[in-house]
Amino acid sequence: MLDRSESALGIVLRSRFYRSAFLSLLIAGVGLSAATPQLTLFLVRELHTPLPVAGLYYVTNLAAPVAGFLVGRWSDRTRDRLLWFRICSVVGALGWAAMASATAVWMPFVISALALSVAGGSMAQLFAACRDELSRHPTRAENRVVATVRMAFTTGWILGPVFGSWFGGVFGLRTLLMATAVCVFAQVIPLGRQRVERYDDPGADAPSERRRIDHMMPLLAFTAVCVLAMTGDTIKFGYLPIYMAEQLHVSDSVRGAVIGIQPLLELLLLPVVARLADRYGAIRAMTAGAVLGLAGNLAYALSTSVVGLFVGQALTAGLWACVGALGVSIAQRLYPEGVGTASGIFLSAIPLGSAIGGTIGGVGVAAIGLPHVFFIPACLTALAIVAFIALGNREES
Repeated sequence: MLDRSESALGIVLRSRFYRSAFLSLLIAGVGLSAATPQLTLFLVRELHTPLPVAGLYYVTNLAAPVAGFLVGRWSDRTRDRLLWFRICSVVGALGWAAMASATAVWMPFVISALALSVAGGSMAQLFAACRDELSRHPTRAENRVVATVRMAFTTGWILGPVFGSWFGGVFGLRTLLMATAVCVFAQVIPLGRQRVERYDDPGADAPSERRRIDHMMPLLAFTAVCVLAMTGDTIKFGYLPIYMAEQLHVSDSVRGAVIGIQPLLELLLLPVVARLADRYGAIRAMTAGAVLGLAGNLAYALSTSVVGLFVGQALTAGLWACVGALGVSIAQRLYPEGVGTASGIFLSAIPLGSAIGGTIGGVGVAAIGLPHVFFIPACLTALAIVAFIALGNREES
């Protein structure tokens, strides 16, 4: 990770903004990862939602690409990049507080579509601000700087699932969701009153609307391929806790450990992936990550014990290390005239993949049961591998 003349860690430590962004993502990561694996249990236990319907909750994430695109476009027209980061954080905090107070099955669905879809834009705009800073102060360690900042969010996903399982068991799931609302709001605190001015390339001509649309097509293609590779993640968060609790009969702490092991390994792999991308190319690294994701889904599908689930989590960590370290940077390079829009569209691929995965989970669990439902995202990830290879060949030609 360290290069004497271009140390990513040194760059982050010397920059007030990068340090603040790191802490902000850590707080958000803890809060979101504490609640996300427990949402299906909340719907089933607190609101008495049928299991297939609970899986369809993630379909509400179809609103995320629309929200991400709109927030990104508004951000690209605003001088202070952090304005929309703060707006999205406040909306998210209100959304999670409303979720904690939900009393009817329909309420979480509406809250997710209207509020939490907008909340997802906060992370996108923070990475857009990182791109603005990197454009103003170029460095050969660009991939590693982004990976270092992204490590904070991954660290939060190590701590959050274990904390959420314990906290939810002791204080209840509604209190857990309220704690998530507090964390989502608290992510604005480390940045204080800092401003990050939008970067405009002085040598570039303002593109026409038609040119903007044409240039967006590679970004959309890349995002669509990533969605294919991500579909298994929602099924994992939605149904692995239930599979472990009801069929494998493991304790709350073990369930939290299974969920938490993936981000721990992802954290260790992030700087490795950034180094490999610098040496072999980002698309090739993403292809390798998708291969590991395919193997992870197969491990889930064939598992009959907790050991198999740990193996699946370890393999899936490779995919998410590539997504975390490289995905948003690739998207921003594919659409440099609107890095806020590119960040919003790409990071909306994660909730979009959740929506598709939720649909697959709801239908697949009813049709073929657990854990065989993971064969479906395995097939989709195989398609993503083929598409990444095609994108890599096009990039080299």
